[in-house]
Amino acid sequence: MLATDGSEGARRATDHAIALADQLDATLHVVSVAEEGPFSAEKRDRMRTDLEGEAIEAIEAAERDAREADLEVTTTVLEGVAQEEIVAFAAENPVDMIVIGTSGRSGLDHLVLGSVAEEVVRNAPVPVVTVRADP
Repeated sequence: MLATDGSEGARRATDHAIALADQLDATLHVVSVAEEGPFSAEKRDRMRTDLEGEAIEAIEAAERDAREADLEVTTTVLEGVAQEEIVAFAAENPVDMIVIGTSGRSGLDHLVLGSVAEEVVRNAPVPVVTVRADP
């Protein structure tokens, strides 16, 4: 399963997830979350005007790349708190691994906003591969 938000870290994670799915002859489940968490209104005002649209764009881009690699792909847009929805999807579907990008936040941003990837690693029912935005 690839969890994506269309960010640079997510794009790098997409490449990694596609390579893994290809090597393992696996179906790639692409998931994006239209966030409705504690900071979603703030994010919507400052960063995005349409969170569901952003989620759809993110999965469509990953789906195109996966199909170009001749992979079987499923896509799902979820709504809610990103880390909770990602973990729940992995628990409720035939997922063997989660691939997720990291934003590289540190310091105060990390303390205030937290890390979706970190929470997924802590709570996922399957192994999680994290891919840094900047190598």
